[in-house]
Amino acid sequence: MNEKSTWRQVLQPPVIIAALGYFVDIYDLLLFSIVRVPSLKALGLSGDQLLKEGIFLINVQMTGLLVGGILWGILGDKRGRLSVLFGSILLYSLANLANGFVTNVPEYAILRFIAGIGLAGELGAGITLVAEILPKHIRGYGTALVASVGLLGAVLAYFVAAYTDWRIAYGIGGGLGLCLLLLRYSVAESGMFSSTKKKAVQRGNFFQLFTRANTFLSYTRCIFIGLPIWFVIGILITFSPEFASTLSLPGAVDAGKAVMFCYIGLSLGDLSSGSLSQFLKSRKKVVFLFMIITSVAITLYLTLSQQSVTIFYSTCFFLGFLHWLLGIVCHDSSRTVWYKHSRYCSDHRAECSTRHGIAAYIYI
Repeated sequence: MNEKSTWRQVLQPPVIIAALGYFVDIYDLLLFSIVRVPSLKALGLSGDQLLKEGIFLINVQMTGLLVGGILWGILGDKRGRLSVLFGSILLYSLANLANGFVTNVPEYAILRFIAGIGLAGELGAGITLVAEILPKHIRGYGTALVASVGLLGAVLAYFVAAYTDWRIAYGIGGGLGLCLLLLRYSVAESGMFSSTKKKAVQRGNFFQLFTRANTFLSYTRCIFIGLPIWFVIGILITFSPEFASTLSLPGAVDAGKAVMFCYIGLSLGDLSSGSLSQFLKSRKKVVFLFMIITSVAITLYLTLSQQSVTIFYSTCFFLGFLHWLLGIVCHDSSRTVWYKHSRYCSDHRAECSTRHGIAAYIYI
């Protein structure tokens, strides 16, 4: 099959809409990391409270991702991928709209928890739908496209937060989600799920993942593969201002800029990683490289004592761009998600894919 024909198959409406969905998902997921400091200051917090309450709120959001991952995963296998997409988009869109009206930390926490539940369903269900629509030999291209476009949502989140009030930024995120919901109505359910639905098989049984030792072990490994990814974004990048202060950098570091540079690297890297994954035809090799090189990059980040802010931001970009070599991208990226759900049949595929939040929760 020639390249033109391959990309014609990849650029189907479901794939494009899945990419836009991931774009909005990442925007909303990373927005708190970007507006953490200004939003908490607006609520009357200062000093050490910014770090303490920031950690609390991101833990609450990650807990929502865990709960939502299990919930949407089961529903995705029982009711179909589209029901998950509609429900999750509506939930996190309304939560983000309401986030713009919070007046205290408890309200903020409740809405981040609800948003986390909603955000957990978008990527897993979208990637599963794309993987079931595309032929096996080009699925790597499809998931790479979804991740590459989607990760740029973090870049948009930075610019929106930089030039508008944080409350408006949350409102824009909710509005984008509702617009996406309208686009989703044009997407049909995957044929693979439709055919599975007609079979007399048990779908969406959470406990079946634990009934066989090999299945449980494989899935556990996949979860732990995602831990370093969430460590980089959830800790090193989100709390980059505090790390910069501890490392005695000469200037102030903006968490929004750190997120933006990291995700520019992630997006550029993942655009090429699909081709690399197709070429190597081995995700295990890519994962092995990931573990080694990421360890080196994290060590570099943590030893940037008294370096310039420019070097710090460049390191954030490097942490993201490393995934060009690895075939794995951050927040639950296409490579990690695809590695998980490619190991399970269709009747449990959405359930496995949408629980990428477990890795984040285990770490935090």
